Amino acid sequence: MKFLLGIAVGYVLGSRAGRERYEDIVAVARRVAGSQTVQATAGVLQAQAAGAAERAKSRLGGRVLTGQRSGSASANGHRY
Repeated sequence: MKFLLGIAVGYVLGSRAGRERYEDIVAVARRVAGSQTVQATAGVLQAQAAGAAERAKSRLGGRVLTGQRSGSASANGHRY
């Protein structure tokens, strides 16, 4: 019985400590995500990714993205 009581108390105390630590981590993450530096960096990276996607799309000519194939391939992509 003492063993089970010890497990229960340990669980409750561990859960409380774990929840407090989780709240601390969430608060720090929100402060970092909301910082002006992080927001500006995210905007720059998003613009660069969009530019890279457009360059890739123009190089491929839309073939892969639209599903168009060159040559006389069948519906599954194999030639006969």
